[in-house]
Amino acid sequence: MAGGRNGFLLLAGAASIGAGALHLFAAGLHTEHATLARLMVVLAAAQCVAGLLASVSARKAMPFTVIGVNLVAVAIWGFTRFAGLPWPDGLGTAEAPQFLDSTCAALGLLAIAGATVALVRPGATLPTASAATAAGLAGALAVAAMLGGAGHVHSHGDGDHAHAADDHHTDHNHGTGTAWPRPWDPATPIDLSGVPGVTAAQEQRATALISSTLDQLPAFADVGSIGALGFRSIGDSATGYEHYINTGYIRDDRFLDAAHPESLVYRVDGADRTLVSAMYIAKGKTIDDPELVDYGGPLMQWHVHDNLCWKAGDNGPKVAGVTDAQGNCPPGSINPGAGNPMVHVWITAHQCGPFAALEGHGAGQAATTPDGRRTDTCSHDHSGGHR
Repeated sequence: MAGGRNGFLLLAGAASIGAGALHLFAAGLHTEHATLARLMVVLAAAQCVAGLLASVSARKAMPFTVIGVNLVAVAIWGFTRFAGLPWPDGLGTAEAPQFLDSTCAALGLLAIAGATVALVRPGATLPTASAATAAGLAGALAVAAMLGGAGHVHSHGDGDHAHAADDHHTDHNHGTGTAWPRPWDPATPIDLSGVPGVTAAQEQRATALISSTLDQLPAFADVGSIGALGFRSIGDSATGYEHYINTGYIRDDRFLDAAHPESLVYRVDGADRTLVSAMYIAKGKTIDDPELVDYGGPLMQWHVHDNLCWKAGDNGPKVAGVTDAQGNCPPGSINPGAGNPMVHVWITAHQCGPFAALEGHGAGQAATTPDGRRTDTCSHDHSGGHR
């Protein structure tokens, strides 16, 4: 290239500028999370400055600058998408990769790769047309990611909302309003905003739980394969839904882990089973445990089953029914008591929201109402995946 400039370093600079522009755009989507937005602006500025300097300067430090800045950016992306970070608040739970942030990370990796080649081959050049085309493609990709980012769903928690960025005041699942529960459709952006009594942290945690469940639970869709993982049916298919529990997952120390759900709920259609929900179980906790009550606040209703009767089965205990008006179980079965608290997270549409109860006499008891009545239920004439 003219002036002996290293072509790969020029491409690295263009990619770094593109990644910085995306980070600046993302900061605008997170303006309600002040700390996170400020950090994004700082990172965006660093990437853009590094990219500009690499485009105009031939100093030996330029490749190292581009690599260092973008390595930090890509590392942060990796941690927030697959592990979580302890700071700032709201990044402790991994968030599923989306097009905008994945494109930003890809441009950062491209910047690192170009700068690395520039270090190894300091005299390398590229035709002007090729460099311009590659830089243009990087810019087009960044613009496409920005356009796609208008529907970006984020769930960070140091602000007032965890919502879809294209309309953070609208109830995408059922018009506008603050009523809860409200209809849930996983085909629409997750929006739990506007519910009275729900804090920003509770909304963030509940949103992240729904997102991780939607992302990871389909791995258990094939009911024929889950036996090898330790799941077994409790024999309740006559209700229209069949629960499979995993005693190994119940006994471990994981909490609300979509990769290790303690129970899976399948809708029954003859011999077919369709996965519709996870039922997370909190071993060793009481239903009024502060950790459970505060996790999602009024959004989530933890419950226990204090009226189920169990009998011995060939592959573990089976549900035999529920207690009668006198509290008695059918012959040959027993009522062991309430047991561990649990909560549903639906991955299919439901009239009563993403944490809705299964209805009927065996729906379970809640702790948030004086009489234990569950509020996350619907009348039977509603459609949407419940009995």
